Amino acid sequence: MIEAKNLSKRYGRSAKTALNHVTFSVGDGEIVGLLGHNGAGKSTVLGIMLGMVRPDEGEVCIAGHSVQHERSKALRNIGAIFEAAVFYDYLTGWQNLRVLCSLSGWWDEKEAGRVLEMVNLSAAAKLKTGTYSHGMRQRLALAQALLPRPRVLLLDEPTDGLDPEGIREFRETVLRLRKEWGMTILLNSHLLAEVEQMCDRCVILKDGRKVFEGPVGANDRKARPRFRLETPDIREADAVAFQMKAVFSKKGTVELPDDVTGPEFVKALVEGGVRVESWSPDKQSLEDVYLELTGRKRG
Repeated sequence: MIEAKNLSKRYGRSAKTALNHVTFSVGDGEIVGLLGHNGAGKSTVLGIMLGMVRPDEGEVCIAGHSVQHERSKALRNIGAIFEAAVFYDYLTGWQNLRVLCSLSGWWDEKEAGRVLEMVNLSAAAKLKTGTYSHGMRQRLALAQALLPRPRVLLLDEPTDGLDPEGIREFRETVLRLRKEWGMTILLNSHLLAEVEQMCDRCVILKDGRKVFEGPVGANDRKARPRFRLETPDIREADAVAFQMKAVFSKKGTVELPDDVTGPEFVKALVEGGVRVESWSPDKQSLEDVYLELTGRKRG
């Protein structure tokens, strides 16, 4: 549904490269997280997808249409929350939706009602947006992005500034959009735990380059079984791991090959004279992968 092909962008001749040959895709009905530190290139990617930024090289295709060569056809399939949402505070939520939709020459009251119900804003639709909380404004922004109902939704830091309850509600809405409407969603967020709960896969950028694309954590079915071992006999444990073709790191993690189970490896450790003080599953979280790939340390 989304294809980013060989995207490159430099702002000015002497400026740092914002994107360097970035390629990735998002399948129909997938939720994918776009991650990276500030300045990694995430906003530039989203800007190119929305036709707001012209790439130096490459193109983006949405539902088979090139944003760079068939802009109107491509953008017809996209809804987006990009940067801070702005509304007329003296108008109600309903009136804001009507005014903003009229800019594109489209309005359907029944569809607007369905969307407001989806984002749990029906009861507040007749209130002036100047009275809205930050979470309500974000939900109104989402409602605007969903009118008319697009096939692709782009979300730029959609939970920024929300309290824990608002974050959970927004997450549940995003998951409902995929489940009930079959929507394809690409989101950019710094809340890695939220991304891990919402997304099927993620794309990680560092200094304008793609450094990772794929499933992480619970969604990574191809990951090798990984455990945490605590033992005073490091050298002996490393020798056993080498014999069984396992990977034993200095941090105490063990990655087993597909043909070796946890109990079999522990038995080999004991038979090799290794004192096992602790042995437990160790699932690599999205945060672990992100910090490792971006070269950032905890704390």
